[in-house]
Amino acid sequence: MNQLIPAFDFHRVVIAPWTEGFAFSIWIVLMGVLVGTACGLVGNYLLLRRMALVGDAISHSILLGLIVAFLIFRHVDTPVMFAGALAAGLLTVAIIEFIHKQTRVKVDSAICIAFTSLFALGVTLVSLAESAGPVHIDADCVLYGEIALVPLEPPILWGQVALGPPSVLRMAVVTGVLIVGILCFYKELLITSFDPALAKSMGLKTGVWHYGLMTALSLVVVSAFESVGAILAVAMLIVPAMFAAQLSPCLPVRLVLTIGHAVISALLGYHLSIWLKCSAAGAMVVCGSLLFALAWAVTALRARRPVSTSEPESSGLQSAATLPG
Repeated sequence: MNQLIPAFDFHRVVIAPWTEGFAFSIWIVLMGVLVGTACGLVGNYLLLRRMALVGDAISHSILLGLIVAFLIFRHVDTPVMFAGALAAGLLTVAIIEFIHKQTRVKVDSAICIAFTSLFALGVTLVSLAESAGPVHIDADCVLYGEIALVPLEPPILWGQVALGPPSVLRMAVVTGVLIVGILCFYKELLITSFDPALAKSMGLKTGVWHYGLMTALSLVVVSAFESVGAILAVAMLIVPAMFAAQLSPCLPVRLVLTIGHAVISALLGYHLSIWLKCSAAGAMVVCGSLLFALAWAVTALRARRPVSTSEPESSGLQSAATLPG
């Protein structure tokens, strides 16, 4: 057991990363915060729509988009691979919607059919491509990612100023656009997520908003998979949103809590990875899951607390005031 868990050295784990390796640590933590924020914000709407598994489907279909893009263009430039992965994500959503609407198959079964079929097709194409020659696509990297390599990327230059690693800047742009989109279209996303029938009666095109949200989901997952991998991106879609849902029924509060969860889990996870010498992305998800468990424990204890009978009217008003949105 002592060999599995290293001795805790406070200076090496907590102090040194920010004194001796600040230029390295800041990009890892910042990437973790951006991925956790973007995935968590979209995840809140997925939970409201009972579509949490769609993120899982898109993350697995990314491999198919990557290998198809490679087979067509025969190089692994980031724009080409990004476009291929994004196209695969949108194709996954279209297949899920087609199966669900054109057959009697329920949504969860349609999701399972789509992502297993596309992922299996991607694995098959990778095997065929490897038999024909070397393929510069690492399936393990696609699935698990390696956020610790982000600071080693050649930085994007603006004149003589180094702006930062390309993956971090790309994730920052995606996160910023996502936040602006939520702020601008908050009411439409809220209504179409909670009551599609009401949204239709108000003249909102629920299909447009649904595919818009799925496009945002695909963009976020594709932007995140390079650093945290496809599987861990799914965890970051759901865990922060579930953490926020445990603490508040109000959607705006949930969105703010999601950002806080992303910051705390990224910081704690990075230091945990230094201590245990393990994957930083995996450690961030572990810390995020522990935060969710803590929030669940707090709400469970609060639910067991005896309810006061002296203020029956105020409790009803309070519950009505905390409806989501």
